[in-house]
Amino acid sequence: MRQIAVGVNGSSGSLAAVDWAAEEAASRGAGLQLVNASLWPEHQVVAVRESRDVRTERAKALLVEASERARTRHPDVVTATEETEDAPSRLLLARAADAELLVLGSHRAGGGSGYVSGHVAQEVLAAAERPVVLVREGDRPAGDGRVVLGLDVHHPADELLGFAFDFAARREVPLHIVSAWHSALPHHRDGAAGSQAAADLRTALSAATERHRTRFAQVDLTEEVVHDRPGSSLLDAASGAGLLVVGRRTRRAMPGTHLGSVTQAALHHVACPVAVVSHA
Repeated sequence: MRQIAVGVNGSSGSLAAVDWAAEEAASRGAGLQLVNASLWPEHQVVAVRESRDVRTERAKALLVEASERARTRHPDVVTATEETEDAPSRLLLARAADAELLVLGSHRAGGGSGYVSGHVAQEVLAAAERPVVLVREGDRPAGDGRVVLGLDVHHPADELLGFAFDFAARREVPLHIVSAWHSALPHHRDGAAGSQAAADLRTALSAATERHRTRFAQVDLTEEVVHDRPGSSLLDAASGAGLLVVGRRTRRAMPGTHLGSVTQAALHHVACPVAVVSHA
């Protein structure tokens, strides 16, 4: 059965992630796998056996609560739970590899609109080969719930376009695609040269989306080319959105927990769920 995986740790952010994941599973006709992981070093097992047992029971209780919460909201979604002793990032990446989508919870950054994602989320976002969605408590669209996709027309990955169009079609919301270009040189951005650069990008953007526009003809689509830095243009476009979709290029990804500047800007400043979709 198709699966969506979601990390559960009992925080308000993870419960929001469960809600979002359950709704997405219902939309896709997929099952929901709720996972919780903890790792205890071998030399601590005897000394902390009681604490370990208590922690295990607490994790199981959290999963039961999350499963009941998901079934209450979406009775048709089949749920499964997993509690195991493992490094959380390792378990989440393993489950993400078998799922269509991984959903993680987070919390607001200092009371603002952005996200605070711990080292586990950073590791997962930087390494997952499947789409990862970061959700916070209170992430509800203030506008029409549209999907916003940031697209580099020079690398218009099918994975990104397919994810955004499919989501918009299933949720019956508009899709707004933004492509940004930036030049610090006045003669490159102003006058005839700038107008031509923008026109070329609009043509390239239209060509990049043509196949998906045909496949998802029911989607209310708008396309925009802006002269701005990609991060800034996405922040403006995502105001009132229901989901922001950004890409992570795997071929140039650095080892460790590196995320690109556009993704970092999105995670720190937007006020809606963010989907990070890896692509070649």
